[in-house]
Amino acid sequence: MSELKNICVYCGSAEGVDPVFMNVAEELGTAMAKAGVGLVYGGGNHGLMGAVARAAIAHGGRVTGIIPDFLRQKENMLTSVQDLHIVPDMHTRKQMMFEKADAFVALPGGIGTLEELVEQLTWVQLQRHRKPVLLADISGFWQPLLSLLGHMREQGFIRPSAEVVTLVTPKVEAIIPMLRAAVAASAAPDKTLLPGL
Repeated sequence: MSELKNICVYCGSAEGVDPVFMNVAEELGTAMAKAGVGLVYGGGNHGLMGAVARAAIAHGGRVTGIIPDFLRQKENMLTSVQDLHIVPDMHTRKQMMFEKADAFVALPGGIGTLEELVEQLTWVQLQRHRKPVLLADISGFWQPLLSLLGHMREQGFIRPSAEVVTLVTPKVEAIIPMLRAAVAASAAPDKTLLPGL
């Protein structure tokens, strides 16, 4: 049976205007550590990124940071993670994050977070993998995206046979149980990209 060992968390390198975003990042990092679930993330120490990683470390969690060389200074690379990878570019970062994760969570963030999230949703839609993707819809942050996906369906650009499969919850405490259930239910024999991607 499949097991949830590591979650890749996509999130902003900024704090956002609502303090709840930072609080939620800290809560998620803490919950993952207490549940024995490792964190895979972008390797920075700023914003929500840094908050989730520092909280996980503070509570005895395992953290893997993956950061491109050109972002080491800009995102203030967090050197206290147990497993730090400095990679040459964004493509390598995203591929390694994918390979090390059993599931994905998108906290609030900017265009980089959106790009990483949409790439995973696309890969699921194209049946390149079956790892669950969850939107942490904190304070309704992801509602505009969910509305856009609904609009795309209505306009015939997301067909029923190629649905965008994602989990959604506004509650931090629901994230790990939802992902555990989804991973356990997955029939995927392995966690690698299928040929051709």
